[in-house]
Amino acid sequence: MSNYQIAFTQKNESEEQLTVDTLAVKKAALILRAFNHKLRQQILKLIDSQEKITVTEIYVKLRIEQSVASQHLAILRKADFVKTERNGKFIYYTVNTERMKQLNKFVNELLA
Repeated sequence: MSNYQIAFTQKNESEEQLTVDTLAVKKAALILRAFNHKLRQQILKLIDSQEKITVTEIYVKLRIEQSVASQHLAILRKADFVKTERNGKFIYYTVNTERMKQLNKFVNELLA
């Protein structure tokens, strides 16, 4: 992702300049896109209902391929919507509730 900024000049007596960091906007869009997917929302709902769950339990309960579950979990991890915890040979997934609160706050502010 290339990083550049767009500057806007406010049309009033102060002539303030507002700068938008396009890289930050792109990152925010990727985070929103990570959440805005029906299967990923189902995965998050399932993880939340189980408190912690393995990838095997996820793909069995949702009747999807293991590779599909893993790909979507990777996207959710990258967006920090899920946390992982290793216990022996198993990796357990939990919902990052703080991140979900941040998402909710951001969306509410954006829509205000």
